[in-house]
Amino acid sequence: MSIQKVPATDLQYYLVSYDKDGCERQDDPDGLMSARAEKAVREENITDVFVMSHGWKGDIPAAIEQYDRWIGAMAACEADRKDIRGRRPGFKALLVGFHWPSQPWGEEEFGAGGAGSFALGAGGSGGAIGIAEALDRFVEQYAERIADTPRAREAIRTIVTATMNAGPGTTALPPEVAAAYSVLNEEADIDEREEREPFDPNKAFTNARLSARALGGGAPGIPSFGGFSLSGLLSPLRQISFWKMKDRARKLGEKAGFGLLKGLMAAVPTGRDVRVHLMGHSFGCIVVTSMINGPDGAGVLPQPVNSLMLVQGATSLWGFCIKSDAVNRPGYFRKVIEQNKVSGPIVTTQSKHDTAVGKFYPIAAGVAFQTAFPGQLPKYGGLGAFGIQGEGLMLHDLALGTSRHTYNFEKAHVYNLECTNVIKEGSGASGAHSDIAKPEVAHAMWEAVKVG
Repeated sequence: MSIQKVPATDLQYYLVSYDKDGCERQDDPDGLMSARAEKAVREENITDVFVMSHGWKGDIPAAIEQYDRWIGAMAACEADRKDIRGRRPGFKALLVGFHWPSQPWGEEEFGAGGAGSFALGAGGSGGAIGIAEALDRFVEQYAERIADTPRAREAIRTIVTATMNAGPGTTALPPEVAAAYSVLNEEADIDEREEREPFDPNKAFTNARLSARALGGGAPGIPSFGGFSLSGLLSPLRQISFWKMKDRARKLGEKAGFGLLKGLMAAVPTGRDVRVHLMGHSFGCIVVTSMINGPDGAGVLPQPVNSLMLVQGATSLWGFCIKSDAVNRPGYFRKVIEQNKVSGPIVTTQSKHDTAVGKFYPIAAGVAFQTAFPGQLPKYGGLGAFGIQGEGLMLHDLALGTSRHTYNFEKAHVYNLECTNVIKEGSGASGAHSDIAKPEVAHAMWEAVKVG
């Protein structure tokens, strides 16, 4: 893409953009941004490289907006910047933003949350032409997100057409819709190693209805959550789309992200100490952890990563453990721990106000709304709600401190920071999921960087 200037700071970052197949976009006249970033590592006196990945931000402007806010929050930690310069004389950072197409679902396509509504085309007035245009656009959007095949397109059209014709009190999937969902799930080809229940469209629909009732809301007859309907005929479509984006995050991280990270590390001149720090948000936590893991977890980088910050992660709480009471097998990212792929601290954040991870994650996994009981953890839950958990880890559950708090993080330890009192602003289906550009959160990352 291009080198981005962060508003109201003296900082800039390289925005490296990839398509859904993991190919870097070649739309900058000065060459590939990954190559330009590698050149900066080779030729400038870089001491620390920061690589960041956004979560479900579907377009480049949205990703830029998030990177600007996050880097701005880190830049505002003036005491930390002064401290790091004292610890590492000549400190000079190279910042890289990893962009990937990642919009899993959105309220905007479905109208105000009614069980069967969705936005008409710009020229639509509710007539046959307007509805046809809206239907075609909807099919195109979801074919791009889930599977761009003739079978998938036909299945999506069947699902949406049935939704348009269904009444608000529909309590079961019509047989043709259930069959279309089964076809769509097959075409999505989601990696079965993911921690997800076997897909059953009827069960997915029922779980969404039960979850909607548990969460409360105001849709006629069937509750909705945050103005976002959980229980209509489209609810399994949202679930497949959510899991497809989770799968894409892993695949792009293992392929494109690993290649980017390996190239940056390989560019470090012999004899120079350059430390590497990763930060991910939401699905971006999957991206950056997969960068470390490499293809199928078997990638080998020139050096370990020095710190890993996972902010409101939309990935499994059991992903790093050797086993758990809920999942009796190693997590997908277990090799990150066993092979010491992160030499410094791994830090995660949690907030009870993050409804995207706290409420929607388990529904997308294929279960109804879960209530966490004291001393128990669910089989399906995200880092943004529960942190990293399970056996075989050096775990610490802490409260997020002020922007001057000293954490005394240690190398190779995992720290789960309870951030409910800070990550708390937001509305709608996601709640406070993206309320992360806070000085307290940025300071926690600086504390990890200093150790790494």
